[in-house]
Amino acid sequence: MKKITLYFIPLLFIWISGCNTPDPEIQQGINAADEILQTYVEEHDIPGMSVSVYRDGEIIWSKGYGYMDVDNQVPIEPASTLFRIGSVSKTYTASGAALLYQEGKLDPKEPVQTYVPNFPEKEYEITVEQVAGHIAGIRHYRGDEFMSDKKYTSITEGLDIFKDDTLLFEPETDYSYSSYGWNLISAVIEGASGQKFLPFMETQVFDRLNLTNTMPDHADQDIPNRTLFYVYDDSTESNIEAPYVDNSYKWAGGGFLSTTEDMIRFGEAHLSDDYLTTETLDRFMAPLQTSDGESTGYGFGWSTFIDSEGNTWKGHSGGSVGGSTMFFLHREKEVVVAFAINRSGAPMADLRDKLAKIFID
Repeated sequence: MKKITLYFIPLLFIWISGCNTPDPEIQQGINAADEILQTYVEEHDIPGMSVSVYRDGEIIWSKGYGYMDVDNQVPIEPASTLFRIGSVSKTYTASGAALLYQEGKLDPKEPVQTYVPNFPEKEYEITVEQVAGHIAGIRHYRGDEFMSDKKYTSITEGLDIFKDDTLLFEPETDYSYSSYGWNLISAVIEGASGQKFLPFMETQVFDRLNLTNTMPDHADQDIPNRTLFYVYDDSTESNIEAPYVDNSYKWAGGGFLSTTEDMIRFGEAHLSDDYLTTETLDRFMAPLQTSDGESTGYGFGWSTFIDSEGNTWKGHSGGSVGGSTMFFLHREKEVVVAFAINRSGAPMADLRDKLAKIFID
């Protein structure tokens, strides 16, 4: 892998998209957020980052920091730079499943075999909702599976990785995060819709919500505006290009590319009942519970977090090889925030909380 040395001062490149001039109070918040992000990028040696914020019915701030290609100093552009969004893909996929639920084609309480009859029966029955909410007992990655470079040609082939493994526990007795569970959710969507998963997502979610810069991350294809991907090398204390991976084994759980402005459009669509009804949104966003009545903080592809001011947000984080992403929204106050970084393992939770506090006020 090629070593890359970054110099953020004075070479930090900042790109700002065209937004209407906000009122002075909002501008003060934007200035505070900008200062936080510039410090964050420099302190954590971030190659490139995009942030977009929606409030008061429009994108009030959209900005790029650093580069999508460090060697050639190609700047980040929030409207067009494609990042690996990791597990935010689950939330996109959840909207496809919610649409099928709304149309009466998918019942989350049904056993998965209702829609995927070839999936092996387990010691316990597992439902679609249990799988989506990580309480079914399906395992997560093992060994170097996260670094897979194999091209998978079908959703069914992606199931082969884990389908014969025993469950980790009796469903609903525990919570254990599983991206492989979402391989199974994509197969459920195929069974419920009668369509292949990717064409279904492209027509029923991406196209319908005008997500013109959201797509599968076909690693073996040249995709315009896709950022280069980086990892941090502790031995050299520098960013280097990430190893080649192919995420075709887990489209639904972590295989999509998107921009921060597309994530904002996606979030905006979930602030009204134009696409999904309020009942459907409530149903899919509500955290599930384990059998002892403990909330998991996770619904059907939607995570819940409460900020330091006590405000409840819905969304998802995403971690991938060469990508760190955060997407979250506040339904009542109609605020959506998205940021994406072209490097693995960037610390995000504290930054999420700081931005939530700024833009909810």
